[in-house]
Amino acid sequence: MTDSKVQKSILQRIAAGDKSAVERCIDTYGGLVWSLARKLSPNEAEAEDAVQEIFIELWKNAARFDAVQSNEVTFVAMIARRRLIDRLRQSKRRLETVPIADDVNKFEPQYSEQLDVRSDAAVAFRAMQQLRPEQQKVLQLAIYQGLSHQEISAATSLPLGTVKTYVRRGLNQIRTALGVRLLDAAKEVSS
Repeated sequence: MTDSKVQKSILQRIAAGDKSAVERCIDTYGGLVWSLARKLSPNEAEAEDAVQEIFIELWKNAARFDAVQSNEVTFVAMIARRRLIDRLRQSKRRLETVPIADDVNKFEPQYSEQLDVRSDAAVAFRAMQQLRPEQQKVLQLAIYQGLSHQEISAATSLPLGTVKTYVRRGLNQIRTALGVRLLDAAKEVSS
């Protein structure tokens, strides 16, 4: 049997640009991908989003599939599992943000704890704005996007040591600003 007569796998056909292979891939592996997504997602909506991401990932990486190294089902499951684990990690890194109130007086006294948190957030935000732009960028990537020092280094092309220094110094400046606020509040209470 010559190479031209060897049956190509679905992923090999996708890599070769065969549009009908995309539909065949969904029909063949949709159940597997859905069951994995459903097991590793917090709800059905997240699972649906994950399935879409997984199939996009499969189409992007179809050329990487090597039938000699593994079978197609294993490759699909590996891509799915990797994507789902990434999604779980990202969801754990997301911070729940609380908007800063424009008009503090409109809140009832029972919300004083929330106001304290918002005041602290406002102080931290102002302290962050006083940092150098590159420090702000590094802290934003760390805090808002949950990137590791290594990932920030890669994204900004800054040396890893510099990234770590920016994060440490930036957080120290924010802590100092919050500490000054707490000292001022304590002085008001005692006087």
